[in-house]
Amino acid sequence: MRKRTLFRLATATVATGAAALAYASLVERNMFTLRRFDVPVLPTGTEPLRVLHLSDLHMTPNQVRKQQWVASLAALDPDLVVVTGDNMAHPGAVPGVLRALQPLLDYPGAFVFGSNDYTGPVWKNPFTYFLPDREYTEGVELPSEELRDVLVGAGWVDLNNRRTTVKAGGRAIDMAGVDDPHVERDDYASVAGPISPAADLSIALTHSPEPALLDEMAADGFGLLLAGHTHGGQVCVPGVGALVTNCGLPRSMAKGLHRWPGSDSWLHVSAGLGTHPTAPVRFACPPEASLLTLIPR
Repeated sequence: MRKRTLFRLATATVATGAAALAYASLVERNMFTLRRFDVPVLPTGTEPLRVLHLSDLHMTPNQVRKQQWVASLAALDPDLVVVTGDNMAHPGAVPGVLRALQPLLDYPGAFVFGSNDYTGPVWKNPFTYFLPDREYTEGVELPSEELRDVLVGAGWVDLNNRRTTVKAGGRAIDMAGVDDPHVERDDYASVAGPISPAADLSIALTHSPEPALLDEMAADGFGLLLAGHTHGGQVCVPGVGALVTNCGLPRSMAKGLHRWPGSDSWLHVSAGLGTHPTAPVRFACPPEASLLTLIPR
């Protein structure tokens, strides 16, 4: 009797695990979701400004459903589009990325890159994400310059270790960004400094939300900090949330809108729209884009 009970328990456990894996890989991974947040960063009495935040597409050539869903976001009529990196996951991904972004290129935009805009993903044991000092392994080279040229040619601003004023929604926005800190390509010192008094608002971009970098951006007065990279944890435990962030950010800030500690700045971390191709699953953390409505403080 005891052996029969143990066998049934083992069978039920395996079946539950298989069902959860099937759901995570076949269903939730494709449940593209639009999240909406109001962010109080504008001066009193000014009109709202709408920012569409995209991140971590991790596009491969045949992901037509994802491309169509992202392209449909142009119907939101944003004032500004911001992309915080990891657009590609395959050497032939640029056409797919452009099919997704093409309708959005008609709007003012800015971007930074992540590590997977430069080199492709490689298989890794997912449990290594729990190791704080795991070694980063590069995959095949990706056509980052081709993607950069197309985005810049369409009028979007490249903010990889750069700073400029962007006009959007009738406002002057002081914007700065860094290349990916996750692979030590960032150089915030080259763009650091107090926000421009002539700007109507200020936004800073990074792919990986490393706390030391966010501290510097907030100290310079940037009102809104935008990042991706974490995938929101990608595989979360209901009621617990993300188990890892793959960076120094606390798990409680793995996705969504947060006040950055010790400052007046707001941080929005996108859970992203894709997955690592060798781990194509999402659980309790659907792929997402975010529409941030900036409103008066």
